[in-house]
Amino acid sequence: MARFIFLIKFAYVKIAIVILNWNGKQLLEKFLPSIVKYSDFDPVEIYVADNDSTDDSVDFVKQAYPQIKIIQNNINGGFAKGYNDALKHVDADIYALVNSDIEVTEGWLNPVIAAFENEPNTAIIQPKILDYKNKNKFDYAGAAGGFIDKFGYPFCRGRIFSELESDHHQFNDEIEIFWASGACFFIRSSVFHELNGFDEDYFAHQEEIDLCWRAKNLSKNIKYVGGSTVNHVGGATLKKANPKKTFLNFRNSLFSLVKNLPENKLIPIILARLVLDAFAGLKFLLELKPLHFTAIIKAHFSFYSHFSKMLKKRKKSANTADYYKVKSIVWQHFVLGKKKYEELL
Repeated sequence: MARFIFLIKFAYVKIAIVILNWNGKQLLEKFLPSIVKYSDFDPVEIYVADNDSTDDSVDFVKQAYPQIKIIQNNINGGFAKGYNDALKHVDADIYALVNSDIEVTEGWLNPVIAAFENEPNTAIIQPKILDYKNKNKFDYAGAAGGFIDKFGYPFCRGRIFSELESDHHQFNDEIEIFWASGACFFIRSSVFHELNGFDEDYFAHQEEIDLCWRAKNLSKNIKYVGGSTVNHVGGATLKKANPKKTFLNFRNSLFSLVKNLPENKLIPIILARLVLDAFAGLKFLLELKPLHFTAIIKAHFSFYSHFSKMLKKRKKSANTADYYKVKSIVWQHFVLGKKKYEELL
């Protein structure tokens, strides 16, 4: 009876769960069962969007889950282009973009879809994201909803840099946030296409922050819904300690600042970031991590080469002052020693 009521309630909202895959057969074997178990009903359709894999992951899905639709991209364009290309072929009201290393839980869709139905201006939603390997801890990628500081450095409720909080149900609420994690990212299809999707120059990492910022600039709401829980392996496709991830995070953060900062803040914040990133590089050197130091240098040279291109992508912002809650998360964490979101306020 409960299942029947659920279907009637959400009958007019069409949801597409889209899982981006690249050579991820082992992840699909491990995590597709939970998605199928807790999402395999009308009006939900499940897709695997394949980024030109060279393993047999597509054949595995076709044989093991014939009800799942396959979209085959011609190249591996990373997270941004991969989803942009795939979603051209998906007809739905809500896109649920789910990493291949995500385990969903029973009832995960209910509170999210209810929020979309009840709040027409809510464009993007993130559920609670816990660590798959330690489900009492929040996950690095998104935790309980994301924010940025004045200089564009991201942090989350439940995660400040590498400090992860335990889940004591302190974030079982629903609040407005600044950015939602791409690990499990719900967005209205109309808004996704109005924004022309993810910026493909990012390739991967922080493109969801840019997309959320652009949605904010259209006065759309972004929300965290703590009644929905998923578990994330994290680093399954690119390890957290990988220098390539350092490169992408530092460069793409600068991209977002150029594209989205209010005009009167653009030059001062960019100049300040150059100094702060230099200190971050020095920290990596002192920690005997020269490859990460080099990654920051490469990130800046790539940023300089793309600067004029990013400048052309700027739009006038509808929000001129309230894009951040904390002036400097670097100062708060590394100098003042604050490790929890509540300590920042």
